[in-house]
Amino acid sequence: MSNVLAVIEVKDGAPRRVANEVVTAARALADGLGGEVHALIVSGGGASPDALGAHGADVVYECADDSLAEYQSEGYTQAVAGFLDGRDYAAVLFGATSQGKDLAPRVAGRLGLPLASDVTGLEVADGAVVATRPVYAGKAIARVHIDASPALVSVRPNVFTPVEARRPGAVETVEARVDPSAWKVRRREVLGGSGDRPDVGEAPIVVSGGRGMQDPANWGMLEELRDALGPSASLGASRAVVDAGWRPHAEQVGQTGKTVSPQLYFAVGISGAIQHLAGMRTAGTIVAINKDPDAPIFKVADYGVVGDAFEVLPRLAEEIRRARAG
Repeated sequence: MSNVLAVIEVKDGAPRRVANEVVTAARALADGLGGEVHALIVSGGGASPDALGAHGADVVYECADDSLAEYQSEGYTQAVAGFLDGRDYAAVLFGATSQGKDLAPRVAGRLGLPLASDVTGLEVADGAVVATRPVYAGKAIARVHIDASPALVSVRPNVFTPVEARRPGAVETVEARVDPSAWKVRRREVLGGSGDRPDVGEAPIVVSGGRGMQDPANWGMLEELRDALGPSASLGASRAVVDAGWRPHAEQVGQTGKTVSPQLYFAVGISGAIQHLAGMRTAGTIVAINKDPDAPIFKVADYGVVGDAFEVLPRLAEEIRRARAG
């Protein structure tokens, strides 16, 4: 019972980036327990699991059914819980994405087990799984000793950097134990955002704006900075901006929005209320631009620019473009 299961999230027939992060976290945990990493793909079929073996999966289980082609809360819960029935795992890992935050607690409820959510660190102590996670809006860090078996954990995206640890990644097909007739809710349509930028919750670079941008018409300057940083950068926004209708809720970063942990985070015209800090303070490098030298955001920033964003942003975008051009 030292094996670890990684539940894989799939999009357009391929595992999402967060899937490799979950497998990487599972590999480190399994190495500490002396076990294997098993990956579980729940889908409508045809998913490509190739990269999972490269990141440490010993076995990849494909649980496919036509009814699972799109994410369905009840269907995926049945599939994961059904797969776990009769199998012994030391831990089961999910990604703390929008889908994972819906699925993981449902599976925990179905199994009658506790869940350590939004975890930023994992280790093995005295043969048990210990999770590290932010609490109280990120003001403190808790180390959670999980006595339950299996230990259910959801890991925060962009925290566990994917690492190559090649394993066989042998693919096995398993029956999807689902009953669509019992589902009370079905997803009929997905309205996605435009463009090919990564979701703000998964982007390695995030450029966020707040009320200091003064008007939605000024967002073009943030877009220029995002474009200068490259295709892996995405836009974010504070709650005040979203509440004002300037930006869509999908871009909101904070306690009531999305929790992000990018490698690089720009906070432009954002004062740094605790609710916003709760969603981004674990970013690798934080750059704050604000004309108020006493803004709370500077307390968590690695680099701070005290100045008018409307003057700083164009110059910053130009310098980044020049640097990227070589």
